[in-house]
Amino acid sequence: MGLIALGGVGLAAPPLWAGEPAAPVAEILSDAFPEKRGMLLRRTRAPLLETPMAVFDQGDFTPNDRFFVRWHYSDIPTSVDVDTFRLTIKGAVRKPISLSIRDLLAMPRVQLAAVNQCAGNSRGLFSPPVPGAQWTNGAIGNAIWTGVRLKDVLDRAGVAPGASVVRMSGLDRPPPDAPWFAKSLAIDHARDGEVMIAYGMNGQQLPMLNGFPIRMIVPGWFSTYWIKALDTLEILTGPDENFWMAKAYQIPATPDAGIAPGTKDFAKVPISTMPPRSFFTNLADGARVKKGARFVARGVAMGGATGVARVELSMDGGRHWYPARLGDDHGKFSFRRWDQTITAPPAGRFQLAVRCTNARGETQQATPVWNPGGYRRNPIETIALEVTA
Repeated sequence: MGLIALGGVGLAAPPLWAGEPAAPVAEILSDAFPEKRGMLLRRTRAPLLETPMAVFDQGDFTPNDRFFVRWHYSDIPTSVDVDTFRLTIKGAVRKPISLSIRDLLAMPRVQLAAVNQCAGNSRGLFSPPVPGAQWTNGAIGNAIWTGVRLKDVLDRAGVAPGASVVRMSGLDRPPPDAPWFAKSLAIDHARDGEVMIAYGMNGQQLPMLNGFPIRMIVPGWFSTYWIKALDTLEILTGPDENFWMAKAYQIPATPDAGIAPGTKDFAKVPISTMPPRSFFTNLADGARVKKGARFVARGVAMGGATGVARVELSMDGGRHWYPARLGDDHGKFSFRRWDQTITAPPAGRFQLAVRCTNARGETQQATPVWNPGGYRRNPIETIALEVTA
């Protein structure tokens, strides 16, 4: 491990920003959902289950039974007959086809480690507050996904000339007069060899609440595109104008997806790639450390749409940054664990900050982004620690 020893430096340093809201106080740990345990309950129908941050301290990959859950509509699949289930590929293809689970299992198998993160992860920390699921930082998880390349599936049907996008939808059903939940990828992106259809998660079959029997994996992109219980791929020859592409999950067309609170008219684009993030996993805000003692700070980082280049820590309000040690590299789309040994100052209260820089040079910034959807939050993470005798 590396070592940060800053003595008394930073004891009077201001926080990296002011006015950051505290996490919601009321936390309910639930074991009430199939194949899940110890989840933070955000909503019962449709289920929103958040992973406690301490879970991420247990390993590089998030256990299936602690992996977050997010559905849009309450009518979600609760059982699937794998013998009769079919994945339909239709639209602008040379030959519409229907594939069984057995068909998919017979195709060339691929594996990929990738982070799945809700676009609204950390929405409950926005200030001013915004409506929507009030996640803290746990609507995220990392897994090894097993399945087949989307490219290989599309090639079975044969993409016709003029194909523009692939529209993806699943077994969940909207209420009357609500739009069917469907998302689309540009045809070149869909056929890049990285986008995949998964039937396995961390060496096991997908949990029902995480998309059994198959789901989309769109590495580096937010989970709104990771369609669960996938059953239909439709190739379109023009843009997808459905509600969930044309109107929902839109962010300001600014470099950081942020605007000033109260802004009414602004250009928008569909949300897509994830930015870098880093989190503390073994220390929580208000934790106590002994004066002058060495202690270890640990956490996880992600590069978003590319790999983690470095993780750094600060004890003086961001004036000086020190490198953390990086753990195993499981690929550019995976969590990367980090740790650092720190010497506590003599007394008082101090702030510990962590930031990640990805392989493209994108770095978490001190000022939190704000937008009315509560999307794409990725500021420098900070915790306040108490020094005891």
